[in-house]
Amino acid sequence: MKKVSLFISFFSLFLGNSTIAQDYSSNYYTGTSAEAGISLGLMNCLTDLGGNKGIGKQNTKDLNIGKSASCVGAYLTCLYRNSLGIRAEAAFGNIMANDDVLNSVPITDISSARYNRNLNFKSKITEFSIIAEIYPKNLLISQDSRESSLSILSPYLLGGIGYYSFNPQGDLNGRLIDLQPLRTEGQGFYDGKELYKLKQTNIPLGIGVKFEVSPIVKIRSEFVYRMLSTDYLDDVSTRYISTSIYGGGSDVVPFKQQALAYGFLDANGTTSKYDNVLAWYSQGSNFDPSDAEGKKRGDPTHNDSYFSFNIKVGIMLSSQRD
Repeated sequence: MKKVSLFISFFSLFLGNSTIAQDYSSNYYTGTSAEAGISLGLMNCLTDLGGNKGIGKQNTKDLNIGKSASCVGAYLTCLYRNSLGIRAEAAFGNIMANDDVLNSVPITDISSARYNRNLNFKSKITEFSIIAEIYPKNLLISQDSRESSLSILSPYLLGGIGYYSFNPQGDLNGRLIDLQPLRTEGQGFYDGKELYKLKQTNIPLGIGVKFEVSPIVKIRSEFVYRMLSTDYLDDVSTRYISTSIYGGGSDVVPFKQQALAYGFLDANGTTSKYDNVLAWYSQGSNFDPSDAEGKKRGDPTHNDSYFSFNIKVGIMLSSQRD
């Protein structure tokens, strides 16, 4: 509470300082400026899991809004003439997906196969990025027009590069289990598949609009989509492998992880009749473990992605004349 009170006092000091505000107002569009702030919002993902009726689709056609989770962040932006900027940002969020969202789909529908797959995952996201901001309207209008209008709303485009970490986990009777060490599709020891890395780069792309509350305080509304180079954000990509192949990787997958994988066989009250070790992630009533090998588990033709919608509150830290 002390930190919150200190922040509010600091914030109020800036709002009440008319001398500083006037100075920023007269120089805001003529030189460079710096803005720092915080971000609050929602994060979601597009992966092989969950979705809507029918065959799994790309982009928002297979989006489950109900699986959105919270995200927070902080940023520092340097702007030139309020037209071009560079931003450093840290973001922290959560993503999730679950095949059980298809529980109302008729059994005759092709999407019932995804429901019977019965997969789920959750993951924390930690991301650090460097992002360029472009304000098209401010680039196109003259300096005099900017100074006379001091437009309250400034739309912008953004793009850059990020470095993020993730760790897909599956729910076993209320306990979250790390999935990457289980190598559920034989990653690292079968058919040339590599074990996916939990820290990778991404490409953030997005749009936003900035609202000038005052010469000091700025509020942004922003959507950012992250292009990824992996299809394993949810630990699902290709096809099921057989028990013998999985067991053959015992030198790669420790016994503890193999035993844990077998423990998932009872996740929904099923029995040990499932002799395929990968059935721990496929416990639907119509699943036949003897017929699982080689069957489709995910779609490797499209990489996964995640995105966020944020509200940002920023404070101008400095402004300079040309």
